[in-house]
Amino acid sequence: MVDVETLSKGSPRLVAGGITKNTQLCLSLSGRPGNTGTRFHNYLYDALGLDYVYKAFTTDDITAAIAGVRGLQIRGAAISMPWKSDVIALVDEMDPSATVIESVNTIVNTDGHLKAYNTDYLAIVSLLRSNGVDTGLETIVLGAGGMAKATVAALRDEGFTRVTVVARNEVTGTALAQKYGFAWAAEADGLRPGLVINCTPVGMEGGPEAADIPVEDAVLQAASVVFDVVPRPTWTPMLRRAQELGKTVINGAEVMSLQALEQFVLYTGIRPEDELVRRATQFSHEG
Repeated sequence: MVDVETLSKGSPRLVAGGITKNTQLCLSLSGRPGNTGTRFHNYLYDALGLDYVYKAFTTDDITAAIAGVRGLQIRGAAISMPWKSDVIALVDEMDPSATVIESVNTIVNTDGHLKAYNTDYLAIVSLLRSNGVDTGLETIVLGAGGMAKATVAALRDEGFTRVTVVARNEVTGTALAQKYGFAWAAEADGLRPGLVINCTPVGMEGGPEAADIPVEDAVLQAASVVFDVVPRPTWTPMLRRAQELGKTVINGAEVMSLQALEQFVLYTGIRPEDELVRRATQFSHEG
């Protein structure tokens, strides 16, 4: 097992005996792959002496990619935008966490049987609770994709009732809002919520809107809590502005860490101690 202090200095992964035919592979599939999840999972594998390795990928053929997960006996796959709904038709079984939300962020392969889960939901619930977010706040959720589905479900289950789904696509936006008894709006202009949650790619590192904020400044000024699920950078333009305004902020790096921990447990059957998870999270954000 590699010494944790050595790992924290950025040394390469050095499992005793190296990678062999018995090493289990886990991967992530993302439209914009990064290093955060890779560093998080591999740190824990090394620290716990597990014969696993984790690698990030992208693809232009999600059907072929999932067929590869099955055919190559890849143990687990994290699914990110834009395929969280597309993979539903490609798996054998849906866990209730994914069925209710109709969105997948994790696939576990057991002898060729692919079961889908959604650990984003668990992360959102945890962060709403740990930050003591008032369930009475008027809330807007920006977006209607996979992460928005997990977020809206979490809000409903935590007791939020004054929620508006803000999405330009009226079909998907209204469908998501109506499923949970919430409202829909095409734009956030004119709304003055107490809680703003961004579930769009606006502000994401490497994207065409990396420098943008998804709402007008008056929306942020009215809010008391601003939550951005974008994982990179930790401080998106929206969160930087919210911090300047003195708002309570919740960042996507926290979402990533919590949902990745649940993925790790699903892949390995092991739940690491909190201190080790803290160090893995810190390491993942350094690269």
